[in-house]
Amino acid sequence: MSQILSYRVELQRPEAHLFKVTLAVDAPDPEGLRVTLPAWIPGSYMIRDFARNIVRFRAFAGGRALRVSSVDKQTWVLEPTEEPVELVYEVYAWDLSVRGAHLDRTHGYFNGTSLFLRVVGQESRPHEVVLAAPAPDRVEGDWRVATTLPATEVDERGFGRYRTENYESLIDHPVEMGVFQTLDFEVEGVPHRMAVSGRALFDKKRLADDLQRICSAQAALFGELPVDRYLFLVQATADGYGGLEHRDSSSLMCSRRHLPSPRLAPEETDRHYREFLGLCSHEYFHLWNVKRIRPERFMALDLEAEAHTRLLWAFEGITSYYDDLMVLRAGCIRPEEYLETLAGTVTRVMRTPGRRLQSVAESSFHAWTRFYRQDENAPNALVSYYAKGALVALGLDVELRLASSDKVGLDDLMRRLWQEHGCCGRGVPEEGIQALAEGLVGRSLAPFFEDYVEGTVELPLGRWFQALGIGFRLRPARSDEDNGGAGTPELPRHPRLVLGVRTRKQGDFVALQHLYDGGAAQAAGLAAGDRLVALEGIQVTADNLDDLLQRHAHQESVEVMAFRRDELMRFEVRPQPAPADTCDLWLLSESELAPDQLARRRAWLGQ
Repeated sequence: MSQILSYRVELQRPEAHLFKVTLAVDAPDPEGLRVTLPAWIPGSYMIRDFARNIVRFRAFAGGRALRVSSVDKQTWVLEPTEEPVELVYEVYAWDLSVRGAHLDRTHGYFNGTSLFLRVVGQESRPHEVVLAAPAPDRVEGDWRVATTLPATEVDERGFGRYRTENYESLIDHPVEMGVFQTLDFEVEGVPHRMAVSGRALFDKKRLADDLQRICSAQAALFGELPVDRYLFLVQATADGYGGLEHRDSSSLMCSRRHLPSPRLAPEETDRHYREFLGLCSHEYFHLWNVKRIRPERFMALDLEAEAHTRLLWAFEGITSYYDDLMVLRAGCIRPEEYLETLAGTVTRVMRTPGRRLQSVAESSFHAWTRFYRQDENAPNALVSYYAKGALVALGLDVELRLASSDKVGLDDLMRRLWQEHGCCGRGVPEEGIQALAEGLVGRSLAPFFEDYVEGTVELPLGRWFQALGIGFRLRPARSDEDNGGAGTPELPRHPRLVLGVRTRKQGDFVALQHLYDGGAAQAAGLAAGDRLVALEGIQVTADNLDDLLQRHAHQESVEVMAFRRDELMRFEVRPQPAPADTCDLWLLSESELAPDQLARRRAWLGQ
């Protein structure tokens, strides 16, 4: 009797975005085979109900059709049989993201959580996958396969037979099929590859060289590289951006402008390319932090229901802190470019009133129902465990350095986490980060964790940046596009007036997307979804709203006309001075720094 569960994946109808999957089970449960599909994918903490994309489901045994009953939204039970069973089902795949599955005549991509049914009770058995090559007349171009699924018998294009040791491993290897560009490099003798799908012209050598330096810097930080190969899967589109980590690979989406232009000089970067390097760095850092250093509550995941932890601020926030910092330490960007990105993170947090109501620990715990399901009031009620988590990580780094007279920092904490949890597969308890940090410095860090992790006390950013030899200030934004940066731009002579809103273009209208608590628009009775028509009798457009406000700065209030649904309404709004929520950071001159500050800054920046 075979002990292997076997799947066959075929491109049933690429033009209709349908995968066909055949699952052979040689030893079904005689009381009735039960199969289920995950409701969420590790790394993205939201119930997505992938089973809704199964559009046809059949089962056979001994040449006859079996009765299939639905138990719940994602589980099926077959009528009892002792004969080998074959399940045949079709999956609709039109989710162009890093989390789902996507298929057309140009490429096919999927995560195992979207395609592979779990046979209940047989998860620990070996699982085999056959990727069937598409008929040449069904697709465009000469298709190949990019995946880290362990191959057992494949052709030169990658189609054929793969095998994993269990179901958990099976769903942790995304697959890209189609026509793509590749670039290769090595880190500590380990082969790394990036496969880029989608039409894109970019400097492959520049990208390979920069990635090699970034990945090498991260391997050096942890002291070892726990994979025998690594793959970046990239889908280049018009405006995509995002990533998802896997055990020895990552899926990324970017816009074409994020890839390095062949016209860039070797010493040049642009904002978009820096963002892409930061994204690659973020997902690669997860190779250690999340995929191996994991919360205790993630060690035995139930993919049918939420898994709550208060530690996402550490696993995503610390990773967000290191992503651009490692790009800097690898020598791919200049300190000023790094500070510009870091200032943007501070600005995003300062423009989130919800930071006063929700801690990063609470944000972590409620990610499933609040952070990933944001509504129009989200900025007033929530805080990002990514963005604020990164600033808390910076603060923890500084506090560790100060408490130990610069003998240890966050780098040492990450190495300790790796040694005591990651490399041995032991989950991190909910209080584990604090306990390890206190062990490094030999004293309690309870005030830090109570105030900034579990609490909503305003972060002492000025003190932390001063300790690192970095100048810091908060000022009013000069425009809606001003997110802060590196340097000390001149402040405007006259205060800029604002409505206290975030807008978006909706057809010919400017629609209110978010209204900040205590802002002028909220106080006047405007609401999210309202479409601005006129200010003081002048038509409002996306281009003139700010100018109209400033031109009427001498007035105590302004008349605003807006549509709410289909009703025209009038409001008297008292514009307010722009708040000091925009961050500037700069390197203090070495003459301004004490010797310990200078040494600390150099160590922090990797100089």
